[in-house]
Amino acid sequence: MITGASRGLGREIAKACVEEGSNVFLCARNSIALQETVQVLKERAIYGQFVFGQVADVSQPEEVNQLVQSAARSLPRLDGLVNNAGVYGPKGPLQDCDWAAWKDTVSINLLGTALLCSTVLPLFYQQRYGKIINLSGGGATAPLPRFSAYAASKAAVVRLTETLAEESRGSGVDINSIAPGALNTQMLNEVLAAGPEKVGNDFYQRAIQQNEQGGIPLEKGAALCVFLLSAASDGITGRLLSAVWDQWEHLPERRALLDGTDIYTLRRIVPGDRGLDWH
Repeated sequence: MITGASRGLGREIAKACVEEGSNVFLCARNSIALQETVQVLKERAIYGQFVFGQVADVSQPEEVNQLVQSAARSLPRLDGLVNNAGVYGPKGPLQDCDWAAWKDTVSINLLGTALLCSTVLPLFYQQRYGKIINLSGGGATAPLPRFSAYAASKAAVVRLTETLAEESRGSGVDINSIAPGALNTQMLNEVLAAGPEKVGNDFYQRAIQQNEQGGIPLEKGAALCVFLLSAASDGITGRLLSAVWDQWEHLPERRALLDGTDIYTLRRIVPGDRGLDWH
């Protein structure tokens, strides 16, 4: 099941899963775009697999419950969840942001992710297997001025992922976050439309450059998702992986080295990490 799947990275993830032979259940808020995506993917389903879609707002508990129930009924088995739905939200200094929009951003990016995890985990625990991928990004690993709701919610998504991975140890369920890189999607168009006054001149100039150069191919993030949804990644959990910078293809052979370390996790830097003895 893939949320935010009617366009951009979500659609690319769905396409990659279908090409690998997966059954997919898609969700988005835009019914027209969702129906069009479902139709396109059905035409690509050369292995005869199922492609379903359902309109839902991931921040609404009742809609999420109906979504998961529909997916569980429609698919032979539900093995994976990709929490891709997300928004940039209000842009500008915190004190200038509309508070309702700020809260809505957290509701979609963080609460929607947590809600979907909470809803599918009992099913995954029961079948002793499942994969969850939560979309994070640059907002999680460094300050992102003028995008405070986005940055705070995405950082929280990573810590939620790490926490749920610990809660799920020994259950057969793997939960990871990914950073797909700087993508040329609708979110980039929002930045360009907002202008330097809202997003800051440095960020705006980088957005212009990214738009001109094409950004990171969507296929990179989709390929990482396919890997994390597959049995090849069994036992890899609680990590934040970059589709661009990390050699995730080699993680299966490094699984024993990775387990028990804080590699690919959020952590606090202390003086000793920088060669300083302040004690």
